[in-house]
Amino acid sequence: MKKFTQIAMMLMLVIAIIAGCSAGNQSTDKKETGANQAKSEFPVTIKDAAGENVKIDKKPKKVVSLIPSNTEVAFALGLDKEIVGVSDFDNYPEAAVKKTKIGGLDFNVEKIVGLKPDLVLAHASSAHTSKQGIDQLKNAGIKVIVINDAQNFTDTYKSIDMIAKATGTQKQGDKIVKSMKDDLSAIKEKAKHVKKEKKVWVEVAPAPEIFTAGKGTFIDEMLNAIHAKNAAGELKGWAKVSEEQPVKYKPDAIVTTYGYYSKKPVEQIMARKAWKDVPAVKNKEIYDVHSDKVTRPGPRLIEGVEELAKAIYPEVYKK
Repeated sequence: MKKFTQIAMMLMLVIAIIAGCSAGNQSTDKKETGANQAKSEFPVTIKDAAGENVKIDKKPKKVVSLIPSNTEVAFALGLDKEIVGVSDFDNYPEAAVKKTKIGGLDFNVEKIVGLKPDLVLAHASSAHTSKQGIDQLKNAGIKVIVINDAQNFTDTYKSIDMIAKATGTQKQGDKIVKSMKDDLSAIKEKAKHVKKEKKVWVEVAPAPEIFTAGKGTFIDEMLNAIHAKNAAGELKGWAKVSEEQPVKYKPDAIVTTYGYYSKKPVEQIMARKAWKDVPAVKNKEIYDVHSDKVTRPGPRLIEGVEELAKAIYPEVYKK
């Protein structure tokens, strides 16, 4: 499931910096606060997901991201101008699509070096297979931080914190994490109004190789948050199943996550003759949600929870 572990992931450890205020006028105070904050953030040493202590002497002016989740977080932190290179898979935000592409899993080391970045944001999900390339970047004098492979919301907050700390955007990172936590809490609070829990089958890849989301995935955590039961909750991670297995679960609702990359997912489900007696199919409770929003670690995960909630429990979440 490289597609889902890779096109799906976000990231960082935010340390709030409170600058002291002087007794001068308000305008002077603001300038001094900004200056003091910039000084206090760097140099900074970060222990990354590879266990390396990476020292960053000053705020990076040029940043390269090797995976979409890192990129989304970086843009959310306001690093549009600093980002000079992204992976071939980056598709959000729109500004990221226009950045220089540096390759996919096998990134182009020479091209990255040519961009002269101060910092490269790598990722634990591909750090092992990309070790040679990462070592070459380090040997070229480029700082490389390996961001953790987030598997849940808590991990995602840590990823965001780490990127924020490395780029001198701690305050914005704090705001993002707080907003995500507040929004998730509000969604969970609303879930208390769900009168009857639904069993939901989530399909993240279609036939002939059907994959679903089991324990330890964002989707499983999201379903729990909105008071829905994951039909595949006994499986672990991204699990491959036969076409007959989901039928046995008799789900009340079916959610697909590949409509963004594949055509007519709902029609594909409805066309399966063996599924005609599945409650979700009989009642036409089949929905598609955006894959990146429910699998890619970052601020948009909250949008993913909301999409799931509105599809499965419209009477509660569309009010």
